Amino acid sequence: MERTERTHLAAATKPAATASTATAPGAPTRATGTKDADGMAVASFILGLLGLLVLNVFLGPIAIALASVALWRGTARRGRAFLGLGLGIADLLVLVAFMQFDSTVSWNF
Repeated sequence: MERTERTHLAAATKPAATASTATAPGAPTRATGTKDADGMAVASFILGLLGLLVLNVFLGPIAIALASVALWRGTARRGRAFLGLGLGIADLLVLVAFMQFDSTVSWNF
């Protein structure tokens, strides 16, 4: 066999790329998804921490949701996501405690 026939034969037996392995232009890759999840973990931590001081009725549930989604997507910052989850829950517990103390839906200093 000649060299050109071998390369032609090798090219003919090589499997073609399927639609499932090809990525569409602009489609998020695994690295982008992980970066998004890492950002959500950090955002949940910051919002949970901020929610202890102000707007805990809004920031607590947002922190819980962001932390849950970040953990579900497999963030590399699992510690921050768990802290955001804990702080979001603490926001709601602080709100409930002050609602019982003041008999209102909000609290102030």
